[in-house]
Amino acid sequence: MDHSGFFAVRRAPRALVAGGLMLAFFAYGQDKPPRLTFEVASVKPTPAGARGGGIKPMPGGQEYSAQAAPVKLMMSLMYKVPLGQITGGPAWIDTDRFDIDAKADRPYNLDDLHTMFQNLLADEFKLAFHRETREGRVYALTVDSKGVRMKVNESPQDFEIPIRGGNNGVLIGKRVPMTYLTWFLTQLLQRDERPVIDRTGLTGNYDFELSFAPDLPPGVPRENLPPGLLDRPTIFEALKQQLGLKLEPQKGPVEYYVIDHVEKPAAN
Repeated sequence: MDHSGFFAVRRAPRALVAGGLMLAFFAYGQDKPPRLTFEVASVKPTPAGARGGGIKPMPGGQEYSAQAAPVKLMMSLMYKVPLGQITGGPAWIDTDRFDIDAKADRPYNLDDLHTMFQNLLADEFKLAFHRETREGRVYALTVDSKGVRMKVNESPQDFEIPIRGGNNGVLIGKRVPMTYLTWFLTQLLQRDERPVIDRTGLTGNYDFELSFAPDLPPGVPRENLPPGLLDRPTIFEALKQQLGLKLEPQKGPVEYYVIDHVEKPAAN
């Protein structure tokens, strides 16, 4: 024991000592918040021949479901990192598909459910990774000089997928935050190998409709597309005209998720 420190405390003013003891007691009593995990979870390989798939929270904020989903896709969705920025790991994280049904002990918000799913990947697949930031080519998403043309949506969380396909190839956005929009645009523009980074300064959720001509890969016949589809503006023009946003090619930080370890889950 450091006796000099002990006696120094005893000679301190009574109010200071009392305050220090109160702070120490308060700090000692502050436990770390509990780790967010689902109460029950089933993780199984997708049956051979199964078609379709997807990942989504269920209504009510208590359950999350994945069908025929590879680990890399689940990681991309839960961490909002484009697939092209996930590196390392064995080939099966792209090819092997899994069905997951998970349920929490009570309703939670969407951010908490995503944290639970992240912890499920760590627990069931032993997923471990680290982040590396490298300078690279990016698209910066900014607000156009004429201003935002999206509608602010302040409604409560409804656990719906923020961007869905509508009639005639129109994308419908509902309660879309910029973190989701930049992730979504990066997926659309992945052939450009420029991730989209948010420089809008917008912090809310927004509703919009977005209609644009698809960027066809080589070898895809244009005549098979619905009439008028290719007459629509490009994604760059549509963002500016319909949402009041613009994409600008720049140099910027690109964050990569580098997989250090992952395992196939034990049957449960």
